[in-house]
Amino acid sequence: MMAFDEAGQADTYERRIEICERSYLVLVDKVGFAPQDIIFDPNIFPVATGMEEHRLNAINFFRAAKWIRENLPGAHVSGGVSNVSFSFRGNNVVREAIHSAFLYHGIRAGMDMGIVNPTMLEVYDDIPKDLLDRVEDVLLDRRDDATERLLEFAESVKGETKKREVDLSWRDTTVSKRLEHALVHGITDWIIEDTETARLEMNRPLEVIEGPLMDGMNVVGDLFGSGKMFLPQVVKSARVRKKSVAYLEPYIEEDKRAGESTTAGKVLLATVKGDVHDIGKNIVGVVLACNGFEIIDLGVMVPPERILAEAIEKNVDLIGLSGLITPSLDEMVYVAKELQRNHSKIPLLIGGATTSRVHTAVKIEPEYQNAEVIHVLDASRSVTVAGSLLGNNRKRLATDTKAEYERIRTHHANKKAQKKMLSYERAKENKLKPEFNSETIRVPNKLGVQVFENVDLNEVREYIDWTPFFRTWELHGIYPRLLEDEIIGTEAKKLFNDAQEMLQTLIEEKWLTAKAVVGIWPANAVGDDIELYAEDGSLMDRFHMLREQAQFAASQPNLSLSDYIAPKGSGMHDFMGGFAVTTGLGIEEHTKRFEAQHDDYSAIMLKALADRLAEALAEMMHQKVRKEIWGYAQSESLENQDLIDEKYQGIRPAPGYPACPDHTEKPTLFKLLEADRIGMELTESMAMNPAASVSGWYFAHPESRYFGLGKIQRDQLEDYAERKNEDLQVMERWLGPNLF
Repeated sequence: MMAFDEAGQADTYERRIEICERSYLVLVDKVGFAPQDIIFDPNIFPVATGMEEHRLNAINFFRAAKWIRENLPGAHVSGGVSNVSFSFRGNNVVREAIHSAFLYHGIRAGMDMGIVNPTMLEVYDDIPKDLLDRVEDVLLDRRDDATERLLEFAESVKGETKKREVDLSWRDTTVSKRLEHALVHGITDWIIEDTETARLEMNRPLEVIEGPLMDGMNVVGDLFGSGKMFLPQVVKSARVRKKSVAYLEPYIEEDKRAGESTTAGKVLLATVKGDVHDIGKNIVGVVLACNGFEIIDLGVMVPPERILAEAIEKNVDLIGLSGLITPSLDEMVYVAKELQRNHSKIPLLIGGATTSRVHTAVKIEPEYQNAEVIHVLDASRSVTVAGSLLGNNRKRLATDTKAEYERIRTHHANKKAQKKMLSYERAKENKLKPEFNSETIRVPNKLGVQVFENVDLNEVREYIDWTPFFRTWELHGIYPRLLEDEIIGTEAKKLFNDAQEMLQTLIEEKWLTAKAVVGIWPANAVGDDIELYAEDGSLMDRFHMLREQAQFAASQPNLSLSDYIAPKGSGMHDFMGGFAVTTGLGIEEHTKRFEAQHDDYSAIMLKALADRLAEALAEMMHQKVRKEIWGYAQSESLENQDLIDEKYQGIRPAPGYPACPDHTEKPTLFKLLEADRIGMELTESMAMNPAASVSGWYFAHPESRYFGLGKIQRDQLEDYAERKNEDLQVMERWLGPNLF
């Protein structure tokens, strides 16, 4: 709530408190609004403008903040901090000092929120005393010539950047130690200079790589393995190494005696056919490279024949397969079969969000008996596994893994035998039967499809759930608590600051384009299908849903998403929605730029941020649908954490995920939404492209909730294939992981 009224914007202390008090009484006493949900912005205006009427701009804000907190119980105080330094545009040294000092005094007065660019802040105690005195003279109106003194001082530091005391004693050590320090601390400033010095000291340029660079990366590997370094630091180390190696490559080419480089082993990595996700694979590649492995990365959507051909041609020691979507699991099984058919003896590593030890043991390993098949849980385990497979521990690892996978298969079989399932007919009889009436069905404010072009990422960023971002970097914990974690907190803060800086840059420089499309249609359930109708009542299309078949307790229903839509025979006209959003348009130009600069850290950071923005945009659009487009929750007032915790009415499940794991429902959704209009498309394995994309359905019934389908039996599979008019074997392949 900004301090505005019919007469305009409040610019004095008296007007500020008058408007805020009047607004508070209306909201609390007449509307019944919770006082703790009221945030006042009493207007932050520029200081040091040279105009007499602006002398008290800062101090009047502080006085108003104090009055609000003392006289309007529960209310909060916020403001746009950058406004206060508007007179010093282009002079970041002075602006950052003003921001920090303003926040220091504002917080003491009662300000408990604020809008500020964290990269435009100086630590209050680090502001030089001569600058701080002049800034506070202006903010607190301590002397008549305060503005003139600050303006004069500003001229003396114009164009300067912040100066920090940095320990450069490591620059006085040997070149090998300097390279080690740069690698461990991710410092690129002197890497070319030090690499050249090392090259001149060595007999051959290759010796720089095999000597000090390898030694430094071994230190990095040891620190990472012992938990004294974390993944973001390792990726920064890789950036340093890549820049050094790139500088040496022309000299190595000229060196006729160069021969073959000594490495820990040669590893081929690929995201399997039909899958476009590669963040995890890229991180594994960086970690392995930091530990002396040569990486051959084939990229995404790599067909099996190319994986085999490249593995043979490059004479690789290991093959690593990655995938995020469930169809990738079958693709990995197929690659394993092809390796067996071609008599390959190259160990196979399996990784990715959708993979598991159980699936690897039950489905993949039995198809490839010529070599080891190892499921790698995360990047930190990849070094140990790869080192064991190519070292003296290979036989022991193979024996232990075989025994472990056999135990997993036995346990899986026993668990399957004990699991009780219902017939499909019995499961349908035990469906959820919610109430469908005028209270549970809300007629949408707007039917049909709406496209949202160039969505403002400044708005989207407010909906980001940061916890999965840290998981991408293998920093596990709940945001923001993990920032204070004794073990990972320091590095988590550094990573978060880097993310904020890049996020701000990509928004300001428009690296990414965000688009969305949503649709709401009249709908009714017909059995376990959902029919969608045009506004004239004619049938447009239908979605096919699956139903839980596990036998539950007597009171627990077997759910299907179709349960949340009124049956056609009920006489009630219901509605269903769909959406597709992307924040990945334009990303390739920048990831390629970073990769050309040997900057894996920034490339991975950008992809991770794009993924978070896509999920945030999906969250934002769902809220917009609930409150405006559909309008069934117009009075909803939730904080971002409440949205993350899904404390709202309705759900947005996605085809291909737990409640309906069939990815082949996506083409119908994309056709209805005409998702190609916003630059989205599906691969042959139904992965969305760009990778930073989200799509799904909207269900509004008050009883709708998320659930996992679990296993289904063949009777439902046959019925489902018939309902979809699809070949049974085709559907058996798509739903393989869910078949009992």
